[in-house]
Amino acid sequence: MPPRPHLDRFAMSLMVLLCTVWGLQQVAIKLANAGISPVWQAGLRSIGATLMVWGWASMRGVRLWTADGTLAPGLVAGLLFAIEFALIFWALEFTNASRGVIFLYMAPFFVAIGAVWLLPHEAMRRAQWIGMALAFAGVVLLFGENLLLPAGRAWIGDLMMVVAAILWAATTLTVKVTPLVRAPVEKTLLYQLGVSAAVLPLLSLAFGEPGVFAPTPVVWASLVFQTVAVAGASYLAWFWLISQYPATRLSSFSFLTPVMGVLAGGILLGEALTPAVFAALALVGSGIWIANRTAPAPPPDRR
Repeated sequence: MPPRPHLDRFAMSLMVLLCTVWGLQQVAIKLANAGISPVWQAGLRSIGATLMVWGWASMRGVRLWTADGTLAPGLVAGLLFAIEFALIFWALEFTNASRGVIFLYMAPFFVAIGAVWLLPHEAMRRAQWIGMALAFAGVVLLFGENLLLPAGRAWIGDLMMVVAAILWAATTLTVKVTPLVRAPVEKTLLYQLGVSAAVLPLLSLAFGEPGVFAPTPVVWASLVFQTVAVAGASYLAWFWLISQYPATRLSSFSFLTPVMGVLAGGILLGEALTPAVFAALALVGSGIWIANRTAPAPPPDRR
C-alpha cells in the first residue's frame, strides 16, 4: 500500500494502544528489576522476541533471506537499537528514571530535525512544532520537579539519555529512508532484535551484572509481557506504521508513553496520582491533536 500523507483514525487509535503498552512496560520493568538485572533483562527480552518473531515470520512464509539491500542498514539499525537500550539502562546508574525520561523524550524533536534533510516531503509546519512543544511541556510538567533536585553526577546520566534519544530518532530515520521501509516488518524488526540479542548480554557481563538473582512468578510474568507484547507484537505494529505513515506525526504520539506509564503505576502499583498527572495528560493530548491537524486547504483563486 502507498504511504499515507496523514494519520487516519486507525493509525491514531493504534498509536494510543501502543503508547499504553509501552507505558505498561515501565511497570513491567520495575517488577522484573526485583529479580533480573536491567541490561540482562533487556537481552533476555530480545532473545525471546527474536525467536517469537522468527517463528511468526516462518509461519506466514515471509522471505527473510532475500537479497533486497537491507543487510547494511539493518545491521546499523540493530546496533543503534542495542546501544540505545544499553545507554538507557546504564544512565539509570547516574540519574533517576523520572529525570531521565525528560531527556529521552526529546527523541521526537530529533526525528523532526532529521526529517528536514532526510524526509523533506514530511517537513513539519509551524503548528506541528507548536503541538510537539506543548506535548513535551506536559512531560516536563509531570517530571520537571526532578530537574530542581541536587544533581551531583546526574548530568552524566542525563547526557546518556540525550544520546539514547538521538539513537532512537536515528533508528526511526534509518528505517524510513533506507530499503528497510520496503522490507517486511518482520525482517526489519529481526535485524534490531537479533543484533541486540547478541550485544546486550555481552554488555551485561561487561557491567558485572548478576543476571537472574531472584526469580519469582511475577518477575517471569513481567519478562514474558515485555517479550511478547512489547518487543514482539508492539514493535511489529510500530515498524508497520513507520512504513505507511509520516514518521514525524507518529513520533509526536510517543509523548503519551511516560504519562501512560505513570497512570499504569498508579493503577497497578498504587503509586500517587497527583493533579499534575492529569494536567500533563491534557497538555500532551492537546499537543498531539495540534501536531496532527490536517493543514487547511488554500483559499480558492477567485480571479
